[in-house]
Amino acid sequence: METDQKFRVGILGASGYTGADLVRLLVRHPNVKIELMTAERKAGQPISAVFPHLHGLDLPDMISIDDVEWPAIDLDLVFCALPHATSQQVIMGMMHATRHSLLEELVVETTADLASQIRGKTKVVDLSADFRLRDTATYAEWYGREHSAQDLQPKAVYGLTEWYRDSVSTADLVACPGCYPTAALLALIPLLKGQHIQAQDIIIDAKSGVSGAGRSLKEQNLFVEVAEAMHPYGLGAHRHMPEIEQELSLCAEENVTISFTPHLVPMNRGELETIYVRCAEGQSAATLKEALEAAYASEPFVTVLPEATSPSTRMVRGSNMCVLNVFEDRVLGRAIVVAAIDNLVKGSSGQAIQNMNLMLGLEETTGLMQAPLFP
Repeated sequence: METDQKFRVGILGASGYTGADLVRLLVRHPNVKIELMTAERKAGQPISAVFPHLHGLDLPDMISIDDVEWPAIDLDLVFCALPHATSQQVIMGMMHATRHSLLEELVVETTADLASQIRGKTKVVDLSADFRLRDTATYAEWYGREHSAQDLQPKAVYGLTEWYRDSVSTADLVACPGCYPTAALLALIPLLKGQHIQAQDIIIDAKSGVSGAGRSLKEQNLFVEVAEAMHPYGLGAHRHMPEIEQELSLCAEENVTISFTPHLVPMNRGELETIYVRCAEGQSAATLKEALEAAYASEPFVTVLPEATSPSTRMVRGSNMCVLNVFEDRVLGRAIVVAAIDNLVKGSSGQAIQNMNLMLGLEETTGLMQAPLFP
């Protein structure tokens, strides 16, 4: 829908990498005005004090949630880029007008005001993991704490836009997928839905830039720790595993268990997944590629590359694109599917804006048609 209407949006947690990319993309969006940015440790500062590349923009200073005057600000949509286990409390308060305080003392005695005063029409796009898992018991198992918004969880729509577009467009709460699940699911859902591959023995070898580990100060993320090296992490127990299995099981209509190993590579942004699958009877790498081409023929942000062209992170850097291709494995009956995205855009902030566009009745591609950066 083309419109001149300006929607008022807020970003909770604007001082992180995903918050910065939300700002970078939203300031060029013709139908959005950023009216609120919060950042607890950076409260009172302009965004340029944290991210100098965002200087000179007409933006409000970042404030604490304590200081938000919710009745007056009257937002149409909020992006929640808060740490895991805090979004549940904030969003539950925002959408149910109940009184809560955030976990881990991120915000103390303030969410009550937020909860009771924010308008009911405000929609939410959550970029944390708090509403991605449909089963709250699974969340408790993998995140080590009980889900604190169990009544709200069933109302959350999983925001893999290409596959849940209709549900996203009518949702009040959308849970954006994790970056690793985004690439894996875009590659695998068409193949499982069409029964082109077997639902067993799926191996996902994933690699991400250091920004995927977040902006908090951690020894393992220091330059000398990550430069000139590559590190596997979360071996056999990464929290994105149940999210990937959840969505693959739904589309396959049977339980799917994957092998998944992520790696941190010494680059700022970007993500590449090499996925090994077992072809169904009568299928081959060529038919798998045809299935992906058919599934994404009309999708603006997913491209199946020409034959023998290998996806790479340089093809998508800074964009909301996902590039895919399929290759024949030397092992009989197996194929290799490769997917590349920018973990901060299609894997996070860009996909969040793609969902926002649908939730607000806008053209899905609005504000997101930037070409990838190279070199």
